[in-house]
Amino acid sequence: MKMQLVSIPTDTVPMDGLFYEPEGRSIQGAVLYFHGNTMNFYTGAARFLPPVLTQLGLAFLAFNRRGHDILTTRASRVAEGGAFQTIAESIADNRFAADWLEHRGYPQPVIVGHSNGGMLATRHVTDHPKTPALVLLSAGRGGAQQDSSGGVEKLFAVGKLDALMAQARQSVAEGRGKELMFLPGWWYVISAESFLDRLVSIPDTIALASSIHCPVLAIRGDQEERDRYPAEEFQAACGGDCEVSIVPDCDHFYNLREDRVSETVANWLKKTLAP
Repeated sequence: MKMQLVSIPTDTVPMDGLFYEPEGRSIQGAVLYFHGNTMNFYTGAARFLPPVLTQLGLAFLAFNRRGHDILTTRASRVAEGGAFQTIAESIADNRFAADWLEHRGYPQPVIVGHSNGGMLATRHVTDHPKTPALVLLSAGRGGAQQDSSGGVEKLFAVGKLDALMAQARQSVAEGRGKELMFLPGWWYVISAESFLDRLVSIPDTIALASSIHCPVLAIRGDQEERDRYPAEEFQAACGGDCEVSIVPDCDHFYNLREDRVSETVANWLKKTLAP
């Protein structure tokens, strides 16, 4: 496969990404990948899927949303990254990436999203009903229930949601919305503005399911919490055909199960996209 480091324009700073193209064969379509929360274009499935999917004749775009990683800097010492992200910015970033692909001749890519990227993917596909197929890799529940409990993984606010909410509201009211506050669970630090935005703005995966009519593959590792990553509930609510695959001996990041996940996704796409 051929790889090209690309820059995707936005209404503020550009986003970086890698564009993979099949080599020595015709291109049959494209995949647009949405990374998980505070991840990036060179970790997780964004790293192990391209070698497999380009063998199917699919180009593959993986990119950094402006809210990539937890904290980062770019061309200055101003802090950026996932600690400051908003859901509206994330949705816009996915649209900017889709526009970039369309300008390259791929107006209707397959959408693949992992974790938080899967929740964002349901919103994107709802807004782009001509999407040919959707792959949800351990997509979260989203909506109001997403962060009300940290679950068995002890994520986000865990049991301190009310106290942290009060702290964030006070910071915003005092004009300190971009100041960082600590979280007891992953992802550990976040700005007050981003904390409050996530609680009310994150897409509701199950509520959006009925408006999605393209074929869907929903994957979850068997070590993941079923209620937090509700593939079966999405299947029941989906407006189109949805296949669920539970990967054995598998965690949220597919460690040591990359080949199994790649094979599952590739076989499903081969079947789903066949003429």
